[in-house]
Amino acid sequence: MVIPGFRIVKYIRNIMFDEQVQPAGIDLTVSKVFKFKSKGYLGVRKRDLSEVYEVPKRNGKWFLAKGVYKVLINEIIHVPEDAVGICFPRSSLLRMGVDVRCALWDPGYYGRSEILLVVHNDEGVVIEENSRIAQIVFIRLTEKPHKLYSGRFRGENI
Repeated sequence: MVIPGFRIVKYIRNIMFDEQVQPAGIDLTVSKVFKFKSKGYLGVRKRDLSEVYEVPKRNGKWFLAKGVYKVLINEIIHVPEDAVGICFPRSSLLRMGVDVRCALWDPGYYGRSEILLVVHNDEGVVIEENSRIAQIVFIRLTEKPHKLYSGRFRGENI
């Protein structure tokens, strides 16, 4: 069961605009944009995340060429212990040839998340700071899980 947006506002801090509260979720906004500059490594017991550099803004906007970017969102997300969070791109972005990718937010996660922005459009895209790019949706679990998220990204970017 999807939890309505007006019910999950208590789990999302730093909501900037009333328009972010949607019927079935909360829109997430762009704080910073990063470009990847190194390869990553994912092993069974070890991982090395790719290094990134911050993409500078010009007049409050990012002029992004075709490619893959990491985005830091403004909002601080607290996933309740009886729900998971998933996100979807705003349809306006899809109509521009741009996609957003997110991992699942487990019960107990909190932090300022990083999500993936993929510009497929050969002409690129211009994104204004604090623009709404994705919508997080909370889905209620049928019962509380056996444990809550306690991984390395818990409390990230706060």
